[in-house]
Amino acid sequence: MRWLVTGSAGMLGYDVVELLRAAGEEVTAAPRAELDITDPAAVDAAVPGHDVVVNCAAWTAVDDAETAEDAALRINGEGPRVLAEAVARHGGRLVQVSTDYVFDGAATTPYPEDAPAAPASAYGRTKAAGEQAVRAALPDRHLVVRTAWLYGAHGGCFPRTIARVARERSSVDVVEDQVGQPTWTRDVADLVLRLVRADAPAGTYHATSEGQGSWFDFARAVVAAAGLDPEIVHPTTSAAFVRPAPRPAYSVLGHDALRRAGVEPIGDWLARWQQAADSVLGQSG
Repeated sequence: MRWLVTGSAGMLGYDVVELLRAAGEEVTAAPRAELDITDPAAVDAAVPGHDVVVNCAAWTAVDDAETAEDAALRINGEGPRVLAEAVARHGGRLVQVSTDYVFDGAATTPYPEDAPAAPASAYGRTKAAGEQAVRAALPDRHLVVRTAWLYGAHGGCFPRTIARVARERSSVDVVEDQVGQPTWTRDVADLVLRLVRADAPAGTYHATSEGQGSWFDFARAVVAAAGLDPEIVHPTTSAAFVRPAPRPAYSVLGHDALRRAGVEPIGDWLARWQQAADSVLGQSG
């Protein structure tokens, strides 16, 4: 198959391109500097000749979106619409990467794929708009793939930050009242490939690790993987780290749609972190 990956210079986009090429797929990498997904003419020239478009391009500055929602909406809402309409004209399928932020985080059990969107932040609203635009333009040829708590080797992420801070200080405070599913970008890339190869039905899927943990739990696992004493990580609450955009307290996503499509979900978050740690923290080649 021939793939077009937008936002290919980002942490997720980089791994999608790398994994697809390793799997023998033909890939066109389209970083933001080369393809503006909000430019209809540019998109209309880029899409033809590809069987699958994976949209990894996004405004991901969650806090900045609170005061620049229109700019975020242009990239996260308008851009996916432009891509979807081009795919509708030229053929193929569109994989739209989305987020747990489309939910309010008030649940106590994993969010099913069809749970009503109720974003509590500007970022979440813009990503929900992108989902809706893709479904409307490509009802039978879209895959909305929601992920969360991403980390990877090719961008700034929580594990790299925590490992650096832990090396610099004797104590690190991390919130324990936000719960989710730390997820490796390489695992998301692999799941996207498996969904497409399985010819999964159009719809929404959750590309997060199984299980759940808090940021505190994740930080301790990161510090241990960095060869430091996890006891230097101490729990605190979100009230101690007030930020412009509200964070979902509960970001655990269910995986029933994957199983119905015959696609195995990503494994347990801690086991996957232990597999990813060396490459993410730069401790191996």
